[in-house]
Amino acid sequence: MPLAKPSAPRKYEPSITVAQLREVGLFGALSDEFLEHLVSVLSATRLQAGEAVFREGDPAREMYVVLDGEIEVLKKSHKGRDTRVAILGPNDCVGEMSIIDMQPRSATARALGPAWLLRISTEEMDALYRHDLKSYTLIVLNIARDLSRRLRVTDGLLADFTANVLEEYVPKR
Repeated sequence: MPLAKPSAPRKYEPSITVAQLREVGLFGALSDEFLEHLVSVLSATRLQAGEAVFREGDPAREMYVVLDGEIEVLKKSHKGRDTRVAILGPNDCVGEMSIIDMQPRSATARALGPAWLLRISTEEMDALYRHDLKSYTLIVLNIARDLSRRLRVTDGLLADFTANVLEEYVPKR
């Protein structure tokens, strides 16, 4: 399926609610007051099937939380082939590495069907830092926890893959 161009963020009704944010791990342990603040400052965007959230190599200045729908994450191989590395659903985050390392996108993300995403830019993160340092710190810790969890899963997959390749193709001594 060809990638549609990323669209500019657009606000859509219904608006985001505190109850929705409470379900998202990224916002775990945050006060209702702070969640109400987030609802008032963050925007959501709707995507259609095949529409790109972002592309590998693009400049990265925001992350997204999937509120509804599914997002496919694709990584380009050294031969240029797009390979699916993840499917993310409601309450999952995508693009969060950009909030931490400010590097170009490491993968492409696109909607598998209609999707509704909450957008959080680096500028908004900076404003959250200035608004409430404790809550900002909890969000960054939650990002770090999620990245650590994903790295552990990837480590396990890599270990299994390496063991299978060695068993299949390397002669035993």
